[in-house]
Amino acid sequence: MNKQLPLRAVIFDMDGVLVDSEPLINAAAIAMFKEKGLEVQPDDFLPFVGAGEDRYIGGVAEHYDFPLDVTEAKQRTYEIYLDLISSRLNAFPGVFELVHMCRAAGLLIAVASSADVIKVHANLEKIGMPMTFWDAVITGENVHNKKPAPDIFLTTAEKLGVSASECVVVEDAVNGVQAAKSAGMRCIAVATTFPAERLTEADVIRDNIHDVSLSDLAPYL
Repeated sequence: MNKQLPLRAVIFDMDGVLVDSEPLINAAAIAMFKEKGLEVQPDDFLPFVGAGEDRYIGGVAEHYDFPLDVTEAKQRTYEIYLDLISSRLNAFPGVFELVHMCRAAGLLIAVASSADVIKVHANLEKIGMPMTFWDAVITGENVHNKKPAPDIFLTTAEKLGVSASECVVVEDAVNGVQAAKSAGMRCIAVATTFPAERLTEADVIRDNIHDVSLSDLAPYL
């Protein structure tokens, strides 16, 4: 990252960073496959975390060589998921403090999630940080190429009116870290979904978002 440029924006991934949703979407997808007669395992989904639900579901179907209408399967998965989050979804400890700290420092704040808008909207509403709270929210439906491609982060920067060099990304997934670095952005990884040793491409790794500080995001501010 060009340290001559000041940091202007912090881009947060959503699932596994802001909200503890990974176990819930995993459970919903497993339940969907079970309805269709296929028993799958939680770890089957790990290679596809952060790549959007089409790939999350479709990749597992391909792994088992299981014929699947991904659009219909995703819709059913979201139906199950939305039932689960009503009582079980929470923001990670430290999210509100860090986000408000960023805003108080004069930084733009955004969400960039490979999930569809129905999931993004529901998650952010549930934790009291609706889409209107953020300076920008970009979902998987806004880009053609999902993570690990850099498109979603570059689109977010464009929406914010800043350069990639002026952004830092907070991610939890291997695909997301790769996307952030491919976009030319500084990346802070939180080891909530993958172990730290899988996230070594990130500039800084913390155990969880509660441990992320403003100096991690912008050590030269």
